[in-house]
Amino acid sequence: MIAKKALDMPPFIVMEILEKAQELERQDKNVIHLEIGEPDFATPQAVKDAGCAAIQQDKTRYTHSLGLLELREAICEHYYEKYNIKILPDQVIVTSGTSPAMLLVFSALLNPGQKVILSNPGYACYPNFIRFADGEPTFINVYEEDGFQYRPDDIRAALDSKTKAIIINSPSNPTGNILSEPVMREISEMAQGGLYIISDEIYHGLVYEGKAHSILEFTDKAFVLNGFSKLYAMTGWRLGYAIVPKEFIRPIQKIQQNLFISANSFVQWAGIAALKETADDVARMAKTYNERRKYLIPRLREIGFGITVEPTGAFYVLANAKKFGADSYKLALDILENALVAVTPGIDFGDNAEGYLRFSYANSLENIIEACDRLENYLTA
Repeated sequence: MIAKKALDMPPFIVMEILEKAQELERQDKNVIHLEIGEPDFATPQAVKDAGCAAIQQDKTRYTHSLGLLELREAICEHYYEKYNIKILPDQVIVTSGTSPAMLLVFSALLNPGQKVILSNPGYACYPNFIRFADGEPTFINVYEEDGFQYRPDDIRAALDSKTKAIIINSPSNPTGNILSEPVMREISEMAQGGLYIISDEIYHGLVYEGKAHSILEFTDKAFVLNGFSKLYAMTGWRLGYAIVPKEFIRPIQKIQQNLFISANSFVQWAGIAALKETADDVARMAKTYNERRKYLIPRLREIGFGITVEPTGAFYVLANAKKFGADSYKLALDILENALVAVTPGIDFGDNAEGYLRFSYANSLENIIEACDRLENYLTA
């Protein structure tokens, strides 16, 4: 008999779109990918060199379960330089990607039936992690006209004795929007008693207007999730981390020891190089993403998509597509099959995103221009 947790796990729809696109590509169809949130850049050379050097130097054994001290110290230095936040190295748990960090945090934080507040729309996998840890997601609708920011009063209205955490993600997947400082400050003030904030900061550094703040600027009753995949074009390296309150260090360390032992050793050495030696690479990639963003947003509006508040971070645009169809999954499949452009249906990110499509601009400007031409030809013919 298959476990209920496995049976109840919904698919990650963006991966299903990607797999259907790959089927078309096997038929020699030229599909342009605007669905997947993966940088199209090569990993910076300094990172590759550091990883190769670590292998050649036989740095391939288990590390401390929290991660290499040198990497944890570099992460602390990074947060101090960027946000003026002082973190102890022991508060950093290095993981094989940010997804395991989520699993560790939710496993240490939640007892059965405890609730976690999260935005709708929001990252598709959050509620699945929460349920897998026997928690219950509590969804708060966020709206296009607000730039998909939380309305703090809506969060307060949802709080009860079972609420254990509030998730924020700024810059956001799928919206690309950034939480304002006043909203973050107001949310942080809710972290009292046994209530914590979980801040997913994986897209920090990919901000083109305004500023992304770390939740640790406002409260220490918070967990930070972060990693190297997006900013440093290291998706396949699988390197992430969590910054946790001091009382959670030992519980999370024990879970890490049992479930994962440690993150890959030579990849951790590469992570140090990413933090210390890639400033020029990161600036170049961010500049290129912004050029694509500045092209894509007005072009989508010209085609007929609705974008009330322009996204200024990550590499996503969540556009209102209701003019073209109310069923976002059906619309995305139609676009894929007829225009050979892969986009992500909004329903993947919650029922409040039905009727929207997410466009990723982690692809070349040349391909984005061609994709927009195809969309315009198909949708406005």
